[in-house]
Amino acid sequence: MKIIIAGAGEVGFHLAKLLSYEAQDITLIDTDKNSLVYAENHLDIKVIRGDATSIAVLTDANIENSDLMIGVTASEATNITLCMLAKQMGCKKTIARISNTEFLEHRETIDFDQLGIDELISPEELAATEIQQLLSQSAFNETYEFEGGLLTLLGAFLPKSAPFVGKSVKEAATIFPELHFMPIALRRKGTQYTVVPRGDTVLKEGDQVYFITADEGVEELYKLTGMKKKDIKNVMVLGGSSVGMKTARDLCHNRFNVKLIEKQKERAFDIADKLPNALVINGDGRKAELLEEESLESMDAFVAVTGNSETNIMSCLVAKSKKIKKTIALVENMDYFQLSHSIGIDTLINKKLLAANTIFRYIRKGKVLALTRLNNLNAEILEFEVKAGSLVTGQKIKDMDFPREAIIGGVIRDGIGIIALGDFEIKAGDKVVVCCLPRAIGPIEKLFN
Repeated sequence: MKIIIAGAGEVGFHLAKLLSYEAQDITLIDTDKNSLVYAENHLDIKVIRGDATSIAVLTDANIENSDLMIGVTASEATNITLCMLAKQMGCKKTIARISNTEFLEHRETIDFDQLGIDELISPEELAATEIQQLLSQSAFNETYEFEGGLLTLLGAFLPKSAPFVGKSVKEAATIFPELHFMPIALRRKGTQYTVVPRGDTVLKEGDQVYFITADEGVEELYKLTGMKKKDIKNVMVLGGSSVGMKTARDLCHNRFNVKLIEKQKERAFDIADKLPNALVINGDGRKAELLEEESLESMDAFVAVTGNSETNIMSCLVAKSKKIKKTIALVENMDYFQLSHSIGIDTLINKKLLAANTIFRYIRKGKVLALTRLNNLNAEILEFEVKAGSLVTGQKIKDMDFPREAIIGGVIRDGIGIIALGDFEIKAGDKVVVCCLPRAIGPIEKLFN
């Protein structure tokens, strides 16, 4: 695919890096010379210095023959404008990064497709949604919902007490005759290798395991992992950034008791006016004394979303020392994901990764409805809508020429999430959730194309 990315900031550079690894034809546009020089020296991509809303610059980027334009500059207006221009000039698909979530809330009122914008993404909104889901399934360190929760991805480290530690996947499945979940990926403790589990794969203490589950399987997973469901009601949010404010807003809407700490006085008063149901504290949350004064020990969850990754990590460690049930830190450095569990933080989230997941489904072949990349694992989870003429249509799962490095986690049919086993027959219109390692992505795309 020929892809143009406007904006060489954190999100734009991260996307360019991921896409260049896949041998995509990437052009990166920005006005900042230093950002482009760095990208050109580190990535196999073309760079153009200039204003992405310039018709001459877009023409130079060969926009008329491009498959995808991604606008991720710091300016929302610029992203919207350049996507409109790109579509008029012949680009097939356009994606605009926005910060004003009103656009997302009023998509039924404003026809953005008619304006030339195929997708709007807000990394801040994605992060806030991720935090909300993590607090809803508080015992797990990663969660992702397909089709509004008809199927859910849950990740957990297996404790020694888990009933199926030392058992194979096939043996573990016999504990519940009505199977409502499926292990789809795991990483062994102390290794960096991702494994797609099969029936003979033995589950071990310390494994990071990801499951796809239907609604009924969530309670089963709590039992089988030996984890206890944590009742989360009181939440402390550190940082009144856009992510912090959106998180607090969503939590208040869902009847959580929210206490938000913001260092800047004017920002704190502004948030207090907009969020009357949250208790907003003006203070420096980096100081342990302040956290203790604000009854940190009485909180069920602590969410650190300041603009500084190190501050977020250290404050979460302070919260963990007070026996807080759930800690979540927003980080910008992808390398920190390797450290999250070993240093005691329950979950790290990254806006760049969340934005990339949303955008990547436009890169994949076949009708991909959703895509997520697993933190710390070299695997992708894709949701395909099955077309009438695809190779999997009318086939039983056991009869498919499916790569060993991939597995079907579940199927959504007629509004019902199903954990599909070998005798299940795939039909046109089904939505199939697949986990695959990088080398299996090509063969999987051919099956669903």
